[in-house]
Amino acid sequence: MLAYKAMFKYLDDGIHAGVLDFPGATSWGKDLDQVRQLLARALVDMAETNLQRGEALPQPDPNISDPEADLEEPMYLLMQAASRIAVVPRDATQPPVRTPPTS
Repeated sequence: MLAYKAMFKYLDDGIHAGVLDFPGATSWGKDLDQVRQLLARALVDMAETNLQRGEALPQPDPNISDPEADLEEPMYLLMQAASRIAVVPRDATQPPVRTPPTS
């Protein structure tokens, strides 16, 4: 589990949020509960994208801060690993054999 730092800025029409040490993980919501959920999903989406591209995840910086933020709090990245295996047949006339994901 990685602990990143989330920041929240209150605006007239809602709340802007971002993960300070994970560029691109941002969101907006009408209230704090909504924006927390959306930001958590954005963080997971960005992490999955990095991993699919073979890129490392940014290392959390516990000292990072945004002086313009109205609120800062930890945001934990929780991900599950899964494997899917497709066996390609030697003979193209045979149907592929698929192994279901393991739980």
